[in-house]
Amino acid sequence: MEDINLHYRFLNWRRRIREIREARPVRYRERLKRMLRDGDILRYHGNSDEVGCFVAARPLTRRNRYYEVKITDTGVRGMIAVGLVPQFYKLDHQPGWLPHSVAFHADDGKLYNGNTVGQQFGPKCCIGDRIGCGICPDSDDGQLTVFFTKNGKEVGSVEIPAFPDGLYPAVGMHSLGEEVLLDLNAEWTMEEDEGQMIVDSHEEDWGRLHDVKVTGTLLKYTGRGKSIMDVGLAQARRPLNTRFHYFELEITDAGEKCYIALGLARRDYPKNRHPGWSRGSIAYHADDGKLFKGSGVGDPFGPRCFEGDIMGCGIMFPRDYSLDGEDDVDDWDLEMFSKPVEVQNELYAGNEDGEEEEEGEDVEGRKVMVFFTRNGKVVGRREVVVPEGGLYPTIGMMSIGEKVRVDLHPLSG
Repeated sequence: MEDINLHYRFLNWRRRIREIREARPVRYRERLKRMLRDGDILRYHGNSDEVGCFVAARPLTRRNRYYEVKITDTGVRGMIAVGLVPQFYKLDHQPGWLPHSVAFHADDGKLYNGNTVGQQFGPKCCIGDRIGCGICPDSDDGQLTVFFTKNGKEVGSVEIPAFPDGLYPAVGMHSLGEEVLLDLNAEWTMEEDEGQMIVDSHEEDWGRLHDVKVTGTLLKYTGRGKSIMDVGLAQARRPLNTRFHYFELEITDAGEKCYIALGLARRDYPKNRHPGWSRGSIAYHADDGKLFKGSGVGDPFGPRCFEGDIMGCGIMFPRDYSLDGEDDVDDWDLEMFSKPVEVQNELYAGNEDGEEEEEGEDVEGRKVMVFFTRNGKVVGRREVVVPEGGLYPTIGMMSIGEKVRVDLHPLSG
């Protein structure tokens, strides 16, 4: 009899506990997969074939409407995403890929809004950059305005349908070594002085980085280095102009094969093409000493370059040349260099790499003289047409271990 009474008392106790739990407000825990959290640090913990994702425990609200992450390591590919997702979002997908989610991706600067195809949105982000995501308090009941920031400056915003249960801060990663510092309690207010000048860090000097990691002035190749498509590309944010018309790199590590190229390219140059291979570009290649100008076939040009060598590239602008409204300056003074060596052959005028080129690209447009140096001595020069928008300092790398130290303004004092 006593056993029966104990049994019923136990059942009543379990029922009472269940009633108490159901009466409490639900408290959810953060969710993460293929990621590790150590305090405010989030690290990728996968094998780079699968996505890692973190979802915070609480959604953004009108009171807590903003959060930030600081990129402390871009890892191999820098595929870090910051955005908002539903509470039970599938953790093997990057934020922004699935419906009712939106995210800004650091590796390509694109916005992904419920789709695996992104739209061009803002600049790429590198080590040291802070990416923020928030919701506007004046959003309509049926629509939610989500905005993104980079280093405290608004990048842009997008309107999405409001989700009944709210949207949660989410961070996605997809390659080894990626790491961010998470601040779920960050605050952000729009700065009124939009005209304030901001001094760029070394990372900010680069407008495009693909399979290249920047640490100060050091560029390191982070690609696979297995085929001609595995190009690591770094392109400066600003083109050469009459004030800053020359730049240099020092080969600090030749890597496996020293597939390092230095030159100039149009702003929309393909990210998986070595400088010089496609139209609107010209480059001096270290491994064979050849010059490539809009063609996959190079011509003998100068000596090969090795670890410790300094390669340079510049433009001799005509005295009456004006670019982006800047004041004209004198031509580049080549007297400081030794007499250029003879260039053995003219470059191929056509493109022989199979890519369709615009007819007359080497005829129409204003021409300038591009020159290359090695260890302070001019190797040679070529006349090229300046594409719309100018010619941007561009560096290519393509084999494991390659590192170069870059000075974009070696003569600016």
